[in-house]
Amino acid sequence: MIDKFGRNITYLRLSVTELCNLRCRYCMPADGVCKKSHTEMLTEDEMIDVVKAAASLGITKVRITGGEPLVKKNIVSICERTANVDGIEEVCLTTNAVLLPQYAKPLRDAGVNRLNISLDTLNPEKYAYITRTGVLEDAMQGIQAALDAGFEKVKINAVLIGGFNEDEISSLAELTMQYPIDVRFIEMMPMYDSGDFDETGLVPCAKVLEVLPELQIVNASDGVAELYRLPNALGNVGLIRPISAHFCGTCNRIRVTADGKLKPCLHASTEYALKGLSFDDMKTVMAEAIYHKPQWHGELDTIHRSRAGRNMNEIGG
Repeated sequence: MIDKFGRNITYLRLSVTELCNLRCRYCMPADGVCKKSHTEMLTEDEMIDVVKAAASLGITKVRITGGEPLVKKNIVSICERTANVDGIEEVCLTTNAVLLPQYAKPLRDAGVNRLNISLDTLNPEKYAYITRTGVLEDAMQGIQAALDAGFEKVKINAVLIGGFNEDEISSLAELTMQYPIDVRFIEMMPMYDSGDFDETGLVPCAKVLEVLPELQIVNASDGVAELYRLPNALGNVGLIRPISAHFCGTCNRIRVTADGKLKPCLHASTEYALKGLSFDDMKTVMAEAIYHKPQWHGELDTIHRSRAGRNMNEIGG
């Protein structure tokens, strides 16, 4: 479906839970989230209705997100049913990888094509700090499980954080020399509540090019990421610049939260309620939301924070 600014909206990010087994400092509070009642959250059947309604309006790609989607007990069923919806050509999932040794093969068998894995550091102590509860080795075992399961693409997403992982740009990028994966560096967004990071934490992706001048441009499309490659690498290095060079003009996505709110723009407060609607009403509301998708998210910097009104785990990472 085409919005009023001429963008073809083909990509749905569907959050299946606000809960997570980690507590990353830029994503959620230290004590987690206030768990909502089951009646407030989308049921599995409602999630599939959302996907079907979206597909009827031209959505072809669905990314399953959270929170951490793998803490959802019925996650494999959700993925399998999503993959079987007419019109859906690609099902992806974003995860912290901790539970992938258990879930990688079932997810692949269910029809998940690609995985994005959040990993901001290769230092065990720093990983424990940034996640508050995590163990780096668990995530690394999950990455290996993903590779062993044979996904079409495995991508590592690393949020650039000043004073935390600037010194690891090279080591993170070098993962593409060891494994057939892409490593994508993402500028940290000043969300509704970005934890204890101040303006010194915002690092532009240009820093990656300064640290790795040997990077070569790759003339291929990867959505919002600019692609580069180290000489003789097995995978690409991607740069995602929502702050220094926003990509709103080509944004093709909408988001649905685990409690059934459609957000046409990540950083806008506007939400459309889908839970409890009939399929036809859901489709009507979704069409309206897509058509009125904002032209851009407005200024985002240390002064102008996101107007999303929610933490990232409550929207879908």
